[in-house]
Amino acid sequence: MQINEIQDRIIEEMSARDDLTDKYKYIIDMAKELAMSDEPLRSEENLIKGCQSSVWIKVECKDDKIFLRGDSDSLVTKGMIALLIRIFNNQPAEQILQADLYFIQKAGLSAHLSPSRADGLAAIINHIKTSVKDTMHA
Repeated sequence: MQINEIQDRIIEEMSARDDLTDKYKYIIDMAKELAMSDEPLRSEENLIKGCQSSVWIKVECKDDKIFLRGDSDSLVTKGMIALLIRIFNNQPAEQILQADLYFIQKAGLSAHLSPSRADGLAAIINHIKTSVKDTMHA
C-alpha cells in the first residue's frame, strides 16, 4: 500500500470517531499495539532531541525499503509514532522523503495538539526524514 493510501485509511478511521476523546483513545490504542523487538531501542543513539517526552526512533534500510521502530514514555506520542511507522514502514526511501504528511491536518489532529506536542511531532518527522536520507548515502 502506498503512503497516501495509508494516510487516507487513517483519516477514515479517525473520522469514524465522534469526538476528540475517541480520537485520542484511537491514538492510545495504536500505542498499545506498537510492537517492541528484542533489540534494545531506548538508547542515547536513538533518542530524539526536541521532544517534550522521551522519544526513541530507529531507522533501518533493507532491500531498498525503510523500516522504523519507535517508542516513547508518553502514550499519545507513542501512538503518533505508531501511526508514522504504519505510514512509512516498508516504503522506498525516496517516497518517504517526498511524502506530504497530510493525515495530521485532515484527521483533525493538528487543531488539538499543544504547541509543544506539535513541535515534538515535527521533530520526530524531521528526524525520520533526515535518518532516511542518511541511510541512502551510507
